[in-house]
Amino acid sequence: METTAKPSFGDLIKGHKPVLVDFSAEWCGPCKMMPPILKELKEKVGDSVTILKLDIDRNPAVATAYGIQSVPTLIVFRDGQVKWRQSGVLRADEIKQVLDGVLRQG
Repeated sequence: METTAKPSFGDLIKGHKPVLVDFSAEWCGPCKMMPPILKELKEKVGDSVTILKLDIDRNPAVATAYGIQSVPTLIVFRDGQVKWRQSGVLRADEIKQVLDGVLRQG
């Protein structure tokens, strides 16, 4: 029986498909506003973008590597590079505009 290893964070963000990462924490009040926003965003962008949620307390090395100092922080990765980052809660349409721009860069 073969087991498929979960791809590492580094593997996930290396692809050409944009990856939006929501860095958050359980204790963060504003972070609790993000799931419905990200769900709405997913409905708008479909499979053109991968959306991940990353708990900074469970993944301190990744949070440190990207200098996460406040949550929520959203970062868009493409081809392993940071294309955009912003801290705070944003509306789905604001995030979609950013993603549209990244997708246009082709």
